[in-house]
Amino acid sequence: MKHFLPLLLLAAAHPASAQKSPENLVQYAHPMVGTQKMGHTYPGATVPFGMVQLSPDTDTLSYEQNGKYNPDIYKYCAGYNYDDRTIVGFSHTHFSGTGHSDLGDFLLMPTTGPLQLNPGTADRPQSGYRSAFSHQNEVAEPAYYKVKLDDHNITAELTATARVGFHQYTFPGTEPAHVILDMMAGIYNYPDKNVWSYVRIENDSLVTGYRQTTGWGRTRTEYFAMQFSKPFKSYGAKKYDARETYRGFWGRFDQSQNWPEQAGRQLRLYFDFTTVAGEKIKVKFALSSVSSAGALANMHAELPGWNFDQTRRDGQQLWQQELSKVTIQTPNRADKENFYTALYHACLSPTVYQDTDGQYRGLDQQTHRAEGFVNYTTFSLWDTFRALHPLFNLLQPSRNADMVQSMLAHYDQSAEHMLPVWSHHANENWCMSGYHSTSVVADAVLNGTMPPAQAERALAACVATARHRWYDGLDAYIDHGYVPSERSGTSVSATLEFAFDDWCIAQLAQKLGHADIYQEFSKRATNWQNVFDAHTNAMRPRLADGSFRPKFDVLSTNGQGFIEGNAWNYTLAVPHDPAGLITKMGGNARFVPHLDSLFTMHLPDSFFAETEDITREGIIGGYVHGNEPAHHAAYLYNYTDQPWKTQAQVRNILARQYHPTPDGLGGNDDCGQMSAWYIFSALGFYPVAPSSGQYALGSPLVHGAVLHLENGKKFTIQVKNQSPKNVYVQSVTLNGQRRAQPFLQQQDVAKGGTLVFVMGARPARR
Repeated sequence: MKHFLPLLLLAAAHPASAQKSPENLVQYAHPMVGTQKMGHTYPGATVPFGMVQLSPDTDTLSYEQNGKYNPDIYKYCAGYNYDDRTIVGFSHTHFSGTGHSDLGDFLLMPTTGPLQLNPGTADRPQSGYRSAFSHQNEVAEPAYYKVKLDDHNITAELTATARVGFHQYTFPGTEPAHVILDMMAGIYNYPDKNVWSYVRIENDSLVTGYRQTTGWGRTRTEYFAMQFSKPFKSYGAKKYDARETYRGFWGRFDQSQNWPEQAGRQLRLYFDFTTVAGEKIKVKFALSSVSSAGALANMHAELPGWNFDQTRRDGQQLWQQELSKVTIQTPNRADKENFYTALYHACLSPTVYQDTDGQYRGLDQQTHRAEGFVNYTTFSLWDTFRALHPLFNLLQPSRNADMVQSMLAHYDQSAEHMLPVWSHHANENWCMSGYHSTSVVADAVLNGTMPPAQAERALAACVATARHRWYDGLDAYIDHGYVPSERSGTSVSATLEFAFDDWCIAQLAQKLGHADIYQEFSKRATNWQNVFDAHTNAMRPRLADGSFRPKFDVLSTNGQGFIEGNAWNYTLAVPHDPAGLITKMGGNARFVPHLDSLFTMHLPDSFFAETEDITREGIIGGYVHGNEPAHHAAYLYNYTDQPWKTQAQVRNILARQYHPTPDGLGGNDDCGQMSAWYIFSALGFYPVAPSSGQYALGSPLVHGAVLHLENGKKFTIQVKNQSPKNVYVQSVTLNGQRRAQPFLQQQDVAKGGTLVFVMGARPARR
């Protein structure tokens, strides 16, 4: 209090210094959102785009059960399930919101009492090293996680830098204390997933090693360096390898206790400590894809000291910087929480994938050095090309340029000479369909994000990727204009996705003056018409002989030629040519009722029997917001004579599919795509067709917003007469000029300016 008066006088003398400090936006971002039911997010500690994504894992289910896929594993895509009541430990790598999974590397668990090296079971946590916990004793914030482990009476806290996880365990001091390092644990785990593990005890507080796994990432290697804040008094290991054909001569040594080197497929280690009540043992755990020395160098560079609270504050300041790129005004706290939670989720991936010296493991499994860019991984491109990368193009184009450079490096290192389809940790996992990196690459070049010197290289990579005849029916697509049903179970959606990607390549070729490539891919972009059946007024599987497949169900998602969707949704999946689609479907008189029905129909219960990621709460009529192919659908009314219906449906989706609760997402966040949709839509516009240079206007949810652009300019959004009932746009002006059409050019936003919406309770019919 003794400093209060001088500070007050100083503020009076210098009014500028009395200005209100920026609002702490971190308080509105909730990592726990999406950890229950659908969403598959994780609540742990990470910094924006961090290589380390440190989080609790709540069970150890196997991917297979009795030789078959175990459907219960789906709940553990992110390692954490809100409904669980036990924690197994804290691992250092996770995916956010994916519908398939991997990772969960290097699980640590502090324990007390008799040493137990098995994880136990959820119904009997005391049978192993896991512990019961309560959400009442759990805190999750950006860059920070805290929980009380009830069975061990230990408080565990987590924070992180980009490449180092930082643990702080407060022990009760009444029993023997241990820290378990489980080298066997993993997400979507199974007995043969670990290929090899190696651990080396460097001294009485430093441990290094690596593990190799196979799975979604077929050939994945992660190195680590682990440093304790105090020496351990003893240590040991247990090897769980089922069989070893050749054992060598290691058997003459007792390797179970205080042996400084361990190697095997299945290892668990422990480290013993003597503690007093309230003593904190801290652990720094650094990662590298290159070497243990690289991991240790990362630790020394990013986290040289032991100040846990300062590291937490530094991490949250990084989040404040990211969240402050957009400041919104709204009187509704839930809306603010939804918005900044979405922005938080949108900045979890892609993830940095290089050491502090620029070295990283490439797709060729060799060591490379990123020159002039930061290398990234975790490219869920089937999802993120739609809105997440366009959001990066808008808010942080330099980072997106690095991501595109990373994709081009992937192309250079790929044995198949392909841009990434779905890649992570120096692996192409070939998940989903299309070659949507071409959309991201083209959009970045067209928006001026990429350096001009890289543009020709980018086009060449896109064209080469799209000409690979061996890929996913592309030979038939190139020769006949569609993927035949006999060739692929997702023949229709593949055709539609190829057509959009080809259109993006055509726009890039036109920009760079390659008329021949422009003509080739513009023609390919019309191939969506070849799977449109005028008889059913829907996209439909087509046989190799040119006829449409006789047996066809427009509502089913199973075996109908589509991936994660049905014909009713996928018929709208022509974002690059809405006008052509509307004409094909019979004009506005037939198209609008089809679009209306998408949001009003009733899907039968049998529909949900075919899906594991969608429940009835996650749909609106037949519109499945959790499946990305329809994310642009609500905006298609803008291309008809009834654009006000876009405004109503966007606000409807925002209200029903997003809540700041553990079950608050209406589907998988899919590495930020669901969240990016929310951010754009809450602001009032959306990139229906990336690479088009255009946004479609919707109905803003915010009362106002300022986008702080990387070029130093500001784009301000003002919303007049905003209310839950006033969802209809009466007029829009950009820099004082009235917009006659419900569209906005991306470059107009990038230049900065003011966009004003005037809202009302009834449609403004023109």
